[in-house]
Amino acid sequence: MKRQYIYLIFFLITPALFYACDKNQVFEKNISVAANGWNKDSVITFNVPISDTLQNHNIFINVRNDIKYKYSNLWLFVEINQPDNNSVIDTFDVTLANPSGKWLGEGFGGVKNQQVIFKRNVYFPRSGDYKINIRQGMRENILKGISDIGIRIEKNE
Repeated sequence: MKRQYIYLIFFLITPALFYACDKNQVFEKNISVAANGWNKDSVITFNVPISDTLQNHNIFINVRNDIKYKYSNLWLFVEINQPDNNSVIDTFDVTLANPSGKWLGEGFGGVKNQQVIFKRNVYFPRSGDYKINIRQGMRENILKGISDIGIRIEKNE
């Protein structure tokens, strides 16, 4: 019985310690894509609160794809809206497989997770809520095989 409590405490505390050790993380969130596919008109939106305007940041994009995804890359349109309504739109290509067809990223079974750097040394000029919108930029109206898209922002130290 005592051993069960020790295991319970270990499994409850361990995730909290890993989170606490990630002191550079400012924001991270992943959002699931519709099960029937990602419509080219569907926008995935992240509301990112930024308070530190002195520190530069790195922005990552997280992608979770099925190994049945039929392309080796994923084109994205990424729009960052500042609190003062100024915005910047970029096109970004995420490589999901190498030229020989081997999937990049980590994961077991039929799903791969990848975190790729989108922008380095980003300066956020104003504190407040930034809105990051992501749309798929592939040539298909309904893109199948992408299950999640995420954003991670961390301090660049």
